[in-house]
Amino acid sequence: MTDTEVSSTSMTPIEAAERAVRFLSVDAVEKSNSGHPGTPMGLSTIAVQIYARHLRFHPEDPAWANRDRFVLSCGHASMLLYSMLHLTGYNVSVEDIRQFRQWGSKTPGHPELGHTDGVETTTGPLGQGICNAIGLALASKMGGARVNTADEALIDYSVYCIASDGDLMEGVSYEACSLAGHLKIDNLVVVYDANNITIDGKADLSFTENVRSRFECQGWTVSEVDGHDATAVNAALTSAKAATKPALIIAKTHIGFGSPGKQDTSDSHGAPLGAAETRATKEAAGWPVEPAFYVPDAAREAFAPARKNNRALYDAWTKRVNALPTERRAQLDALLNPGAPADLLEQLIEVAGDKADATRSHSGRIEQTVGQLVPALVGGSADLNASVKTKLKGASDIAAGEYSGRNLNFGIREHGMGAILNGVSLSGMFIPFGSTFLIFSDYMRPPMRLAALMGRQIVYVYTHDSIFLGEDGPTHQPVEQLWSMRLVPNLDVVRPADAVECAAAWAYAMGRTDGPTVLSLTRHTVPALNRPDGFDPRQMLKGAYVLSDDTELDLVLVATGSEVSEALSTKEILAKAGKRVRVVSMPCVDAFMRLPAAERDAILPPGVRRASFELGVTAPWKSITGLDGIEIGVDSFGASAPFEKLQEEYGVSPQRAAQKILDLLG
Repeated sequence: MTDTEVSSTSMTPIEAAERAVRFLSVDAVEKSNSGHPGTPMGLSTIAVQIYARHLRFHPEDPAWANRDRFVLSCGHASMLLYSMLHLTGYNVSVEDIRQFRQWGSKTPGHPELGHTDGVETTTGPLGQGICNAIGLALASKMGGARVNTADEALIDYSVYCIASDGDLMEGVSYEACSLAGHLKIDNLVVVYDANNITIDGKADLSFTENVRSRFECQGWTVSEVDGHDATAVNAALTSAKAATKPALIIAKTHIGFGSPGKQDTSDSHGAPLGAAETRATKEAAGWPVEPAFYVPDAAREAFAPARKNNRALYDAWTKRVNALPTERRAQLDALLNPGAPADLLEQLIEVAGDKADATRSHSGRIEQTVGQLVPALVGGSADLNASVKTKLKGASDIAAGEYSGRNLNFGIREHGMGAILNGVSLSGMFIPFGSTFLIFSDYMRPPMRLAALMGRQIVYVYTHDSIFLGEDGPTHQPVEQLWSMRLVPNLDVVRPADAVECAAAWAYAMGRTDGPTVLSLTRHTVPALNRPDGFDPRQMLKGAYVLSDDTELDLVLVATGSEVSEALSTKEILAKAGKRVRVVSMPCVDAFMRLPAAERDAILPPGVRRASFELGVTAPWKSITGLDGIEIGVDSFGASAPFEKLQEEYGVSPQRAAQKILDLLG
């Protein structure tokens, strides 16, 4: 143990900052009686070096477009980040830290975007943060390619990330890190906290791979360092910034650093040290036992040079931006303020057409116009462009050293694609989309949920959305996916029925700036729908509308997507049996359910029996059809067969649907 560990009298400001981070973390976890003190204790030297000597930040303008981003992928170590934000001048007070993990505080258990200035992404589910960092770094390259010149860089921020062994164990990190190496994203520095401890004990219980070799094989520059040696950490960060590939720094650290009884044990991972161990740890470090949450002036002074230098960088950047010629300023403003034209729906309906086709084909064709009208739209598929039809024509592919394109080739990496899209969105410069078959949305659930939680504008284009894809069979036939996604708060699912509804679906997604949108599309052909005279296309944006009506209703039949045309055929059969039926197209259940009660009642009149028609699980439709509702759908995994055979076997042809309804109506 060094002299500075024993006595505070010889501490430099940097050393005081390291200890302040450690003991703010210890005290916050102790007070809340929950949390993770050990990792912040082990990472304090690394975090202080990043903020004091490398990170470009400006607390007075946390949203500065060209700031460097810091991502704490191991979000359970949140007190590390909150301590750094406090010491570096962000709007995080000691009192906020005292309220760690309490209701309404700025310091929740895991970092949450929007709750705390300086938090760049919501982290906690391991593996997601490092992938967000990759997306953020890629977006910097893409944004710079749009507005930078050989003489002047307006967007060139770097991304620093701290990741744990848990982050690297998660499969999503393999996917995203492989793509980062392939694309040579050289403005990314990841520090791997190699403390060799997990909740269950030593990491080598389950993790013995050669991390260095793994990342070198993936195309990264790799170095190793003692994570408690400030000089060595600074040198490693400096070298990583100069790399021509993404850089990984393997930092050997001690979890619970400085704790006489709990260092290098899992006991310091996810529980308070306890009063006695807290006292012993502070005494061993020459730190005052009382008061708790002690922060000496020297700890804040450690960051004064960084704040001064970064203020100069911020002022110089702002001055350059304000002096830009009109055309270049317009380019930058367009990049930093992505959006869609107010009349996008009208423009898309003009190109929608009225021919019969698969909605994946309608969507792909309409998307080309969206791409022309919304330059911020970028994205790609998980190696399925020929099937999902989302590639933007006339735009190049993004490749290593070539970041001016708009098409991303994610490879067969659905989970990584979803997490990288979150990072691209978090840059604030792009509206990203990602595409695959609906069944494989299951591989993307964690990043989709986080996108909804963070309110990110992302579009998920999912095709092959029913058992009617036929011969591929139950492994590829989605039945529970639509409702499982509808159940995610703030994730809106739009299932269009024809070309016009596809136009509305894209307009809806482009206009929805506070959350992600799923477009669910067919592989099989659907007919164009005939809508009532005087129909207002904006009605589709409300989530549901009356497509075909009758008087003195016996039934309201609600359908989505490809089943809307089937519902119309079902109505014709029921009409011959003397039943008066209203057909409602409900492309977005989520939007419909948010309508005022009066508007919902106008579409689904109270007291009239209801039926649903959607080729998926039926139980959730009870929330709309009611206890006496009738549900037409598929409550099994499907089968491999031509779709005509599937219609009959599962009782979802118009004839079989009508007969079921008649039997139950009486």
